[in-house]
Amino acid sequence: MASIRKLHQQLVSKERSAVEITQEALARLEVLEPKLKSFLWIGAEAALEQARRVDAKIAAGEEIGPLEGIPVALKDNLCTQGVPTTCASRILENFVPPYNATVVEKLAAAGAVIIGKTNLDEFAMGSSTENSAYQTTANPWDVTRVPGGSSGGSAAAVAAEECVAALGSDTGGSIRQPASFCGVVGMKPTYGLVSRYGLVAFASSLDQIGPFGRTVEDAAILLEAIAGYDPKDATSIKTEIPNYLDCLKPNLRPKGRLRIGVIQETFGEGLEPGVENAVKAAIEKLQELGAQVQVVSCPTFRYGVPAYYVLAPSEASANLARYDGVKYGMRVPDADNLLTMYGKTRARGFGAEVKRRITIGTYALSAGYYDAYYLKAQKVRTLIKRDFEKAFAQADILVSPTSPTTAFTQGEKADDPLSMYLLDLMTIPVNLAGLPALSVPCGFDERGLPIGMQLIGNLLQESTLFEVAYAYEQSTPWHQKKPILVS
Repeated sequence: MASIRKLHQQLVSKERSAVEITQEALARLEVLEPKLKSFLWIGAEAALEQARRVDAKIAAGEEIGPLEGIPVALKDNLCTQGVPTTCASRILENFVPPYNATVVEKLAAAGAVIIGKTNLDEFAMGSSTENSAYQTTANPWDVTRVPGGSSGGSAAAVAAEECVAALGSDTGGSIRQPASFCGVVGMKPTYGLVSRYGLVAFASSLDQIGPFGRTVEDAAILLEAIAGYDPKDATSIKTEIPNYLDCLKPNLRPKGRLRIGVIQETFGEGLEPGVENAVKAAIEKLQELGAQVQVVSCPTFRYGVPAYYVLAPSEASANLARYDGVKYGMRVPDADNLLTMYGKTRARGFGAEVKRRITIGTYALSAGYYDAYYLKAQKVRTLIKRDFEKAFAQADILVSPTSPTTAFTQGEKADDPLSMYLLDLMTIPVNLAGLPALSVPCGFDERGLPIGMQLIGNLLQESTLFEVAYAYEQSTPWHQKKPILVS
């Protein structure tokens, strides 16, 4: 399936219709979904109806926007009016929201064709999409391997060209890590740039919605459509949204004008050789393109994972308390009293990983442990922010691997949650600091699995991230390669 720009040109020239493009996506879904299982819900009728509206607009001689008639998928933790929103959890299997998330409203206003809701780790808790209560999504590059998580369904759908672009959510790397595993572009914007209204909360101070695309340009188009202030979200930032496409040029700024800092703490023990070699080669390419490259240090980077796994479960413990069988969602009927009903509902409704994180968070917030764990983790979060501030005094963009490994086989880490948590080593500090970051494909390992390079920007510097990522992408062949599954 072509890029957003090319499909838009085909629609405007009437070379293809929106219905034809949508039918192509739906046909691909029918063929690939039995193997990939990227989607939890597919809305074929609604998608075709939206496509017909776009075609009628074109036939009437009206101008259309860049996303009109373009098939887009949504992670299934974004509320959709009249359409199931399960968060891949049994506790919400029959939940149909009475309203749309703000990003869903914005995509609808932009004329995008929403073709379905994608699979995820339950309540976005996981790094492999194996924690879904319904199905395990496969990686299009090797169906025996995971697509990453928690937004693995969205990443796999874009990589397999089941849709042109998709939305995910990123709490500790849940867009960037699956983007790396699936060989696509994934961005976590500055915290507050995109409204969280209608995103089912995991950890409210960390969650952020962002785009997936096969190219940097596709991700930029999608981000521009969903970004902006929203009075419904108390954490939303009032800032002017630039035209991100204006900064997409094949060359970087004049030689030496762009400073790139390589985070030294992200290289060394635990990093697969193939990943290290590919990212270092990508950094050399950036230098060839005219960037001034230097090594920078973020000493507290290594403390991001332990701090995160106190703070995020603590917030999850509070956010998930609402699923008690009273207001909405699953209710276990065979209970003698209210407390028994609470317990049975949550025991049956939540999966093992969600229960684990609720337990950790409740413990960290309990009397006698708050100061020792939660408060100390917040102090570490402040130190990480300060390290980033010092690094950005020396560089415009920071670089690291997106993940220390490429995609692992399904079930490989199922009995070792700690090793799974360590996969987010590179991405978590970005969320703790509220910064924007992007993963762009930068090569393949010896098994033919994609590798991602993470670019980290200062607050509200998404334009700079797109500038660097696009220049790198246009000078390398990685974005042109496709999984054999869909070639």
